[in-house]
Amino acid sequence: MRDGFVKVAAGTPEIRVADCRYNAEQIFTLMREADKQGVRVLALPELCLTGYTCGDLFLQDTLLKGAEEGLATILEATKNLDMLTALGLPVKNPWDGKLYNCAAVIHKGEILGLVPKTYVPNYGEFYEGRWFTSGKNLDVLLNLCGQQVSIWDREIWACDTMPDLVVGVEICEDLWASTPPSVALAQAGATVILNLSASDEVVGKADYRRTLVTGQSARLLCGYVYANAGEGESTTDLVFSGHNLIAENGALLAERRFASGLTVSEIDVGRLAYERRRMNTFTPPERDPMGEAHCLGICRAHFSLEPCTTTLTRPVSPLPFIPEDAGERRDRCEEIILLSALGLKKRLEHTGAKAAVVGLSGGLDSTLAILITAVAMKLLDRPASDIIAVTMPCFGTTDRTRDNAVELAGRLGATLKRIDIGAAVKQHFRDIGQSMDNHDVTFENSQARERTQVLMDIANQYGGLVVGTGDLSELALGWATYNGDHMSMYGVNASIPKTLVRHLVSYVAGDKAEEDQALSSVLEDILDTPVSPELLPAVGGQIAQKTEDLVGPYELHDFFLYYAIRWAFPPRKVLRLAEHAFGRSYDRATILKWLRTFYRRFFAQQFKRSCLPDGPKVGSVTLSPRGDWRMPSDAVASLWLEELEGLE
Repeated sequence: MRDGFVKVAAGTPEIRVADCRYNAEQIFTLMREADKQGVRVLALPELCLTGYTCGDLFLQDTLLKGAEEGLATILEATKNLDMLTALGLPVKNPWDGKLYNCAAVIHKGEILGLVPKTYVPNYGEFYEGRWFTSGKNLDVLLNLCGQQVSIWDREIWACDTMPDLVVGVEICEDLWASTPPSVALAQAGATVILNLSASDEVVGKADYRRTLVTGQSARLLCGYVYANAGEGESTTDLVFSGHNLIAENGALLAERRFASGLTVSEIDVGRLAYERRRMNTFTPPERDPMGEAHCLGICRAHFSLEPCTTTLTRPVSPLPFIPEDAGERRDRCEEIILLSALGLKKRLEHTGAKAAVVGLSGGLDSTLAILITAVAMKLLDRPASDIIAVTMPCFGTTDRTRDNAVELAGRLGATLKRIDIGAAVKQHFRDIGQSMDNHDVTFENSQARERTQVLMDIANQYGGLVVGTGDLSELALGWATYNGDHMSMYGVNASIPKTLVRHLVSYVAGDKAEEDQALSSVLEDILDTPVSPELLPAVGGQIAQKTEDLVGPYELHDFFLYYAIRWAFPPRKVLRLAEHAFGRSYDRATILKWLRTFYRRFFAQQFKRSCLPDGPKVGSVTLSPRGDWRMPSDAVASLWLEELEGLE
């Protein structure tokens, strides 16, 4: 449960219809197996103690007694299991004599409460209304298995030892309703919803069920654990597949179908709690004078789990900005390029710019910028020659990058200008007394600022605007020369991290392979070129300055950026996830080293981000001072760095 993760499971036991003793044994055996796997919250199917398909047998006292005895057996067999479990059984209310389809929420041999089904179907193949009554607004106390238990549709359970873990329960058809009970449960604070279901299989229903579960987890910013009945049910008229699902905020974490047993994953309740704080669309509940949640009459009960470390099995991609599925990745690349181009198109139209000026270095960022600019010109139905591509070789420029810049501009049809800035920079060095032998930050930044001056002046000459090339990763690390490459009139790459820049250029290279092999080839060579600002003199004609040797691997920094900034995870949690994602590529010491660099640079370089030019937001992470990220330039990183020191 450390770092906000709680291991959850949806289980489908092998049952026999109406054989409560057998079913109880199968259930507590499955519960013990879940405990061995570290599960702390378990959902089991609707009416699994009796079987969902008992029909008129539900009206038999013998079956109801058998269900209660089966529950008592389970309570005794699992009294030492530190696991919250919800399982289904029929319960007769002695106060009105009616029968209710209930979820029993149990923990260490105690029944914490009973949740009745609210929406009881009575159509098609489902005739529950023949036997069961809706539990909407039901609130009574009854004796069950020798314990006094509440049966209430308005209760959630909060974990005292893990405050962000609050569990709510609904049953099958409740989710299909126009206003599911889980809506009110989540508003009252439930971060994990358990659904006990007995949903039959027909062609196409699995897709609908999957969409319903993931969609509800997204709308409610919650974890959703859906446990479905399996093939042990009667097949008189229906077939059950045991389709179990675990979702978190719209993402499907785990799924199992046509098999009994456990579907296990980890829900990050810390992440859910952060997102709820961040999103104004998630409205807080009203509160009574005692301070307890009192949203729509929902009561918050309490339980405790022994603190432990949750072993992670859920997938954590080392490239969080890049979809793993090839088809989805292709679609995402196409959409991002279009969004960026549409932003630039609007800016060119609004300003009446006669040209778009791009500094073309032969590196990844400027390549993506000119590719986006070319799309914008097509959208404007303007010739590619309205793009002024400016290559500005200096002391560190290699033949490879210079030639690639020239070739790329030619293949795109841009107007190419080559301006060697070496003489101008040397004159500037003489003016300020800078030695050519002193390769310090002044030596480097003077070149970057000279290039920016050239671009701005050419934009003035042509009545155009300068298209910025700096990407999101560079902005996060402050890897940009203030008022040099840091500045432009519109930054098309501003919300695109370096790892995604690479995939976007690769996508265009592949997309153009048949149409323009020469363009594809130059893009492939640019992709193979080491990332470098080329500000130090080349050695033997080769790049002498490799960015990732200085600031660290961009794949690590993009990972840190996503989890530390988008999700506000503390350093300890970012490190843990990075170890999980990159365990085969980097050891702990290396990850710690670059994570420390990330925090140090991120805090120190905010002043550069506070005056960024406009640029389109294309993803969930952006550092625009006018958009998603507001941070004082003098914020101190001590707390974050101290936490990292403690992790060594």
